[in-house]
Amino acid sequence: MKTAIKLHPDEFELECTTVWSFPRRGNWATHKPDWRGNWAPEIVRNLILRYSKEKDHLLDCMIGGGTTAIEAKILNRHITCIDVNEEALKQTKKALEFKVGNGAKQRVIKCDARNMAFIKNEEIDFILTHPPYVDIIKYSEGKIKEDLSGIHSIDDFCNEMERVASELYRVLKKGKYCAILMGDTRRNKMYQPLAFKVMERFLRQGFVLKEDIIKRQHNCKATGFWVNKSKESNFLLIMHEHLFVFQK
Repeated sequence: MKTAIKLHPDEFELECTTVWSFPRRGNWATHKPDWRGNWAPEIVRNLILRYSKEKDHLLDCMIGGGTTAIEAKILNRHITCIDVNEEALKQTKKALEFKVGNGAKQRVIKCDARNMAFIKNEEIDFILTHPPYVDIIKYSEGKIKEDLSGIHSIDDFCNEMERVASELYRVLKKGKYCAILMGDTRRNKMYQPLAFKVMERFLRQGFVLKEDIIKRQHNCKATGFWVNKSKESNFLLIMHEHLFVFQK
């Protein structure tokens, strides 16, 4: 006889400040940490509970390993999941192979976030997604031309993210919210505020900024080689990301 799947974390409390820290990875439902760069299920759960209601239609336009899809299913939200990477879509479909019984629907579709023509204007109640941070993690090693993680130039990346922002603005209902998690990087030892550059592109498309949440990074390799490099070359290791919540 199969053991019933655990659908909720052992301890969970809705975040109420602009600093979030989740040292544990999700150990409920079908969550797995094996998709590089995936975001913590606690982030997704907090966002869904705060910015949507049951039976709302959610969108994650870069679904990755399926974290958002799992939480949406558990929390009784319909969701559209898209990605340009077939492996991401395959993993998401597999992650959704559990029963809840609440009637929430999921559609998993291969699509470029810069052109989501199959989604109607103002069809979506809430958007949440975790884009790549330029080419820090290359998800397709250049094999998929639409993959934004293949772009090295920060300016070019921001230009493409503005195209994504334009589509997200189109499909989102007026007054509703869009949340994205973005990090920064370094080039030639100098800090590059990638998150704020992307934020500016979303504002340019008409969004307004409701929240800027600082999310502490965990499980980063901040020992050994990189600690020594930090001391030798006099630069600090980046251990935070920005979780922007926009409103249309």
